[in-house]
Amino acid sequence: MSALIRILIAIPLSPLAVFLTVGFGGAFWINLILYLFGVFPGTIHGIWVIAKHDN
Repeated sequence: MSALIRILIAIPLSPLAVFLTVGFGGAFWINLILYLFGVFPGTIHGIWVIAKHDN
């Protein structure tokens, strides 16, 4: 799946975008916790994970 599409998904639903990128790994659970604390931290982390794993 294209990184651009996953980044667009990460804006409203960052746990879904991280799941599509790395599956049920540690990054997914960290993102889910950050998302529950606030959408903004989860979104930033989600975009970072997608950019990191897109190489």
